[in-house]
Amino acid sequence: MTELRFVHLGFGPESVEYTEAWEEQRRVHAARFADETGDTCLLLEHPPVYTAGRRTDPSERPLDGTPVIDVDRGGKITWHGPGQLVGYPIMKLPRPVDVVAHVRRLEDALIRTAAEFGLETTRIEGRSGVWVLGDPVEERPALGGLSLDFDPRTGDDEFDARLNGPEYAPSNAGQRREDRKLAAIGIRVAKGVTMHGFAINVNPDSTWFDRIIPCGIRDAGVTSLSYELGREVTIAEVLPVIERHLRDVLEHADPKPRQIEPAAG
Repeated sequence: MTELRFVHLGFGPESVEYTEAWEEQRRVHAARFADETGDTCLLLEHPPVYTAGRRTDPSERPLDGTPVIDVDRGGKITWHGPGQLVGYPIMKLPRPVDVVAHVRRLEDALIRTAAEFGLETTRIEGRSGVWVLGDPVEERPALGGLSLDFDPRTGDDEFDARLNGPEYAPSNAGQRREDRKLAAIGIRVAKGVTMHGFAINVNPDSTWFDRIIPCGIRDAGVTSLSYELGREVTIAEVLPVIERHLRDVLEHADPKPRQIEPAAG
């Protein structure tokens, strides 16, 4: 792997509109494919925006008609905005391309970053991104005075948290002691070069997530470093830490595709 170059596109008052950053991704992607530049990670904040990946269902979008930008990454709908650190690693992968291995490397860097701040996070099978695990189901507080046996989310495929008050809101998953996502990952690989990337919640207003079904997941929620640690964490604190772990994981990884064991029999 080549040395990873970091580019700070804009934070705070200089946050970058999503479409502007997307255009810059495409420009760097073309340059990386042509070997006119090396592996590059764009780091930035966005003004508030909802983006929908290719697998987003219409029922997961905002009910109030808030605009959503449809993008060419994997995954479903999410929110970007102030207090969330977004990273777009644009890297050339060896062929045959192993997308899952690339996602796992990004998860590793994010897990290490959270650990350096004192927060234990993990993966959840079948759900990309980085998670804070909730309490065992039997130890969680009852919702709305009802026991978990009557939690409508567990037996009603049509249940919509967006219509049922704050006790079911994704931003309140920590109070419910449920699994909650700290960082989301959605990527695209075109011509062997990666695009899009990750978003880690540092100190955002998490109620923005309550207007959508974040990542299409109805039985979990979202969280942030500041919420979990009980103190204000800033983007400026996280930037050098995440750069160090991204560099360590991505530059020193063996990017060969994973070995797939042949099926028995």
